[in-house]
Amino acid sequence: MPVLLSTTAPKPLPLPRSTRTVAEEVRRLADGGELTLPLPGVDTGRRWTALAALGRTDLAVARLAEGHVDALAILAEAGRPSVPDALYGVWAARSGGTGAELTPNGLEGTVRFCSGLTALDRALVVATTPGGDGSTCRLVDVDLRAPGIVREPEHWQAIGMDASDSGDVRFDALEVTPDMVVGPPGWYLSRPGFVLGGGGVAAVWLGGTAGVVDDVLASLASKADEHQLAHLGAVHTALRCAEALLADAATRVDTAPETDHTLLMSTCRAAAERAAWETLDRVPRITGATPLCRDHAFAQRLADLQVYVRQHHAERDLAALGRAVLTEAAPR
Repeated sequence: MPVLLSTTAPKPLPLPRSTRTVAEEVRRLADGGELTLPLPGVDTGRRWTALAALGRTDLAVARLAEGHVDALAILAEAGRPSVPDALYGVWAARSGGTGAELTPNGLEGTVRFCSGLTALDRALVVATTPGGDGSTCRLVDVDLRAPGIVREPEHWQAIGMDASDSGDVRFDALEVTPDMVVGPPGWYLSRPGFVLGGGGVAAVWLGGTAGVVDDVLASLASKADEHQLAHLGAVHTALRCAEALLADAATRVDTAPETDHTLLMSTCRAAAERAAWETLDRVPRITGATPLCRDHAFAQRLADLQVYVRQHHAERDLAALGRAVLTEAAPR
């Protein structure tokens, strides 16, 4: 079984960060081959280990890197080559009734939560068709230098993940040619890699959680009292339980890559989210207010994790998971 979290914490990037330094770091990693990862279902453990290490180092860097490697995996699954040296993202959010739409006039609409807003070269944009739903969505490979793209970074007001270069993108009749469309209608959501990609995000959350614990361990040294130790023990247990589940899941995926792993990946995401929130709840009780107020890097790490882990839709995702568990247990 793979071990997703090394016993040695990776060296964090220097802070304070900026959008430019985060984007430059992701491009450096890509140019150096460090983002050329095994595809999901081939060596999933090594893929998730790399993603967890990125999250443990810097969640803003990990966000852009995870989007890039997910895009490369999607293109590989479609049998399409990626553009050499291009930095990719996947822009798929349909928050609050927004989202891209593929119309006779081209690509239109607003997509929220687009990370790498100003730094990426290309994005795979998920778009519905007029009157259609997710089952008929199309995936469009967009050159972000094309006309008809309006970037709106001012809509990102969060302190958490503020270095991820995120915001809204408005598509204004962007021309879409047939060669830009990836896969048939509905392919993006129905392909096996869609589910496995969600497990990769969980690995990043796991790494981000481990990074917070690294900071706590460094600050405590040998001066912890019994209350701090109790919280530390609980955080350690939650983190290692989630890690063990993801490591086992990676092995299961590689053993049967064509199997429907939806229930397994949903469970991994829920476990990683739970470990993150256990940590976010207990760590301030371990440290007190001082590092939250006087250590920018530490406070930023907590804020980043709090925002990033909300890609999990809380009770909605848990209800869907419970429904799947009940269906799985039903007599056939």
